[in-house]
Amino acid sequence: MVLTPSSQVPLGSEAPNFELIDPRDQVVKSLETLKSANGTLIMFICNHCPFVKHVVDGLVTLGNDYMAKGIAVIAINSNDVENYPADSPELMASLAVSKQFPFPYLYDESQAVAKSYRAACTPDFFLYDGQNRLVYRGQLDDSRPGNGIPVSGHDLRLAMDALLGGQPIAELQHPSIGCNIKWKM
Repeated sequence: MVLTPSSQVPLGSEAPNFELIDPRDQVVKSLETLKSANGTLIMFICNHCPFVKHVVDGLVTLGNDYMAKGIAVIAINSNDVENYPADSPELMASLAVSKQFPFPYLYDESQAVAKSYRAACTPDFFLYDGQNRLVYRGQLDDSRPGNGIPVSGHDLRLAMDALLGGQPIAELQHPSIGCNIKWKM
């Protein structure tokens, strides 16, 4: 595990489109069909990362809360499954079912989507407005494995609430921290 901060992609950047398979139903899904006029959250996660394991229940709660408010939530796994078989599509589907993900959990086999978003770590969060412009890229909250701070989603929830309320989102955003994306060699 290499501790890696998220990239600070420029705010206002446009969300790259994608078409990826959801291992749960074997259906190809795209940003175009999943996005919402209220905003879209793209999360780069995986199965094996201790940082993701630490927050996964909070991500499910966050997804349930904000999808009900009209924000689309999409999770993507871009890890090299040959060298990290715990992140295989079959085990992605199993995790999504067992944790009752309310959002699609898509497989980026080529890793092209992670590269187009400049995703660096798991978890990595990108929040877009209704025009697909980046308004937040940063941490879920201050909780990390072993630091004793409860998972609340504070930072990301503030940004999502501001987006929904038509309020400005603070430009000072703390990078997410997690395991590096497992790039293919």
